[in-house]
Amino acid sequence: MTPPLTRGRPGRSASRDASPGTTPAASGKRHTPLQHRPDEENQRANRQHKGSRGGRPPGFDRTIYKPRNEVERTINALKSFRAVATRFDKRAYVFHGTVTVASIRLWLRSRPTGET
Repeated sequence: MTPPLTRGRPGRSASRDASPGTTPAASGKRHTPLQHRPDEENQRANRQHKGSRGGRPPGFDRTIYKPRNEVERTINALKSFRAVATRFDKRAYVFHGTVTVASIRLWLRSRPTGET
């Protein structure tokens, strides 16, 4: 006689197999996002003590961040050009020309259409 056909893995009871209604969504439980916890004083002091050796900066200075962000965004825009991203050119002066042409194209693209 052959064993009856059942769902699940062989050798396991049917109660251990996943069945409809056992998922967190089916049971009414929902994923809750993590809440933001403010830093404790000792954590903030420890990051300041570490300095550039580890951890995120304890403060945010908008005047320092703005030019840095502008440079990073410009470099990422230049990397959208394949020849710049892969540095396909062998010679430095040819690569410099490639970057210059890519920069001019970005500059022309950013100008309003009616401007001369």
